[in-house]
Amino acid sequence: MTSKKAFNDTIDQIQNTLKAAAGVGWQGLDCSDKIVDRVERWGAVDRELSESLNQIRADLGDCARCRLSEKRRNIVFGEGSGQARLVFVGEGPGYDEDVQGSPFVGAAGKLLTKIIQAMKLEREQVYICNVIKCRPPGNRNPHPNEIAACLPFLKRQIAAVAPAIVCALGTFAAQTLLDTREPISRLRGRFHPYEDGIQIMPTYHPAYLLRNAGKKKEVWSDVQKIMKAMGIEKDG
Repeated sequence: MTSKKAFNDTIDQIQNTLKAAAGVGWQGLDCSDKIVDRVERWGAVDRELSESLNQIRADLGDCARCRLSEKRRNIVFGEGSGQARLVFVGEGPGYDEDVQGSPFVGAAGKLLTKIIQAMKLEREQVYICNVIKCRPPGNRNPHPNEIAACLPFLKRQIAAVAPAIVCALGTFAAQTLLDTREPISRLRGRFHPYEDGIQIMPTYHPAYLLRNAGKKKEVWSDVQKIMKAMGIEKDG
């Protein structure tokens, strides 16, 4: 028999999902097979979705689909909750990420952690990954063929987590996910439709903020829109 706590948790999850949907402009209910399947998976144990992410990681294997594999130390796949309502997608691993095998653990990662905490969340409650899974030499911009090699895995990661919102950090993440050449300065600040009802909020990359502190105000504005869509109340 379902416990009262489990029932209340399910109701809370439904309410939060509906708040997120309303916040990003959804109107009415879509009863397509994909949406029905997602509703049926509400409340599924974290292990079930984690296995899906594990399968994607297994399919990625010891990837040599592009030449980034030649000099990398570690593949940086992603980490966080397999049931996250919010996913952060960056550009690619830097030096610290390449060494540790985890996303956003360097200086930019520390700033991202502060942003997440300012949203009244913890890293363990979100999912964090990058467009490309291996560090480009000298942290150069990723090449189109490198993005093309990794993109199917990124799309599968997002589909496995099935969040309400994806926060695209920086130009490459936003342009890749939205299939556009528009600059991040024009893309940020508003939600863009993705697949399966998921909405994307582009904003500046934390590494960019480390060089341009004056842009933090704009990122905070973007983050507040995500919070509102997720039903997270601001202080004060």
